[in-house]
Amino acid sequence: MITSLHFLEALPGLSSATDFDLTSLDDAGLLYSLRGAQDSTRLFAIQPGPYFSEYEPTFGSEVLSALALEGADDDRRAVLVIVTPSQPDTPATANLLAPLVLNTETGDALQVILEGAPWPLRAPLVAA
Repeated sequence: MITSLHFLEALPGLSSATDFDLTSLDDAGLLYSLRGAQDSTRLFAIQPGPYFSEYEPTFGSEVLSALALEGADDDRRAVLVIVTPSQPDTPATANLLAPLVLNTETGDALQVILEGAPWPLRAPLVAA
């Protein structure tokens, strides 16, 4: 996996931050940290498959084209979802409604809001 991401559009709610350092936090490559390259923004993200086995979002041709991907089966495409860590009174959740789509060759990325999709904004994070 690449180590630097450049979002083609700023992430909603994060002002104008578009460049992030991507660091794997486990040996399996399932949990990642995204740190703002120019500020102190820090996010956590996971590969959704091991936690949400039925999660298979689809992306329009405009998203794939913007990321220079040739289709849904392009080996350079990766999908991560942002995780909100657990708190004393709340479990960790994953944002399945707005996944991160990456081109693993170029480091370009987009956060895509899946309008009309059945995926929740705060899905409880449990092993599938």
